[in-house]
Order: sequence, then C-alpha cells, then structure tokens
Amino acid sequence: MGGPLVIRVGSRAGLLVSLLASLLASLAVVSSAATAQTAGEPGTRWWPSEAGHFRVSYQSRLEPITINRLHQWVLTVTDAAGEPVDGARIRVNGGMPAHDHGLPTEPRVVEALGGGRYLLDGVRFHMHGAWEVVLQLEADGSSDTVTITLDL
Repeated sequence: MGGPLVIRVGSRAGLLVSLLASLLASLAVVSSAATAQTAGEPGTRWWPSEAGHFRVSYQSRLEPITINRLHQWVLTVTDAAGEPVDGARIRVNGGMPAHDHGLPTEPRVVEALGGGRYLLDGVRFHMHGAWEVVLQLEADGSSDTVTITLDL
C-alpha cells in the first residue's frame, strides 16, 4: 500500500495520466502568458514593444469601438519596468494586413496627459476584420515599435 504508483505506459490509465499532465503543463504556460499581458490595472491589456523597451495599453473613448466612427484613445506608455514614460514621441500607422491597406485616417497624438498617458485623436476603422495599429515610440534615447492588434 505504501509503495510508489506504477502505471504501464501502454495502459489506458497511463495514457490518461500522460494526457492530463500535458494539459496541465499547457494551462500553466497559457496562464503565465496571460498574466504577463494583463499586468497593471485590472482588465488592462499591455502590448510589449518589439525590442522590449516599452509597454503600451490603450483605452478607447468610444466603447465599444464602432465602425466608421471617429474617436480618441488614451495611450499609456511605460518602460519595461512598468514606470510611466513622459515626453515620448509617438508616430502612428497601421491598417489591415489581410487587405493590404492602411488606416483610413491619420491618427496623431494631440496631447500629453502626464503620467505616461497620451491622447491619440483621429482613430477610425471603416470595416470589420483584423486591424493593426502600429506605434513608433521614441523616448529616453530608445526607439521601438508596438503593434496593437484588434479584431472588429
């Protein structure tokens, strides 16, 4: 009774245990990735920059985002350690990669709100589908790119 549990590899129970272990390992990886993406305010999603210098989140002032409505976003920019980045230069482009076209407007940062927050004006999406908003950031001697993906 006190000995180790031995399961034959060829048995159904062995296969079940193996599948269960794989599933639990996969869930642990997915859970840690989700935690890394949502660190910060509850419900906030963060997009890391390509080289890891910055992280960006956004809050649309139009909720939910509606097709063919001009609206604004508040961008929050932090460094890799999560500290707010003030004084950033932010350029915006993007589009629908699957349709090979850019954004229908030219969104731009119109105001620095402080605390690493910036008001982005002129955001509009003209059709349903997969969009990318690409932010080119320059601050504190670093430049990097953040790509925010949306499925509208």
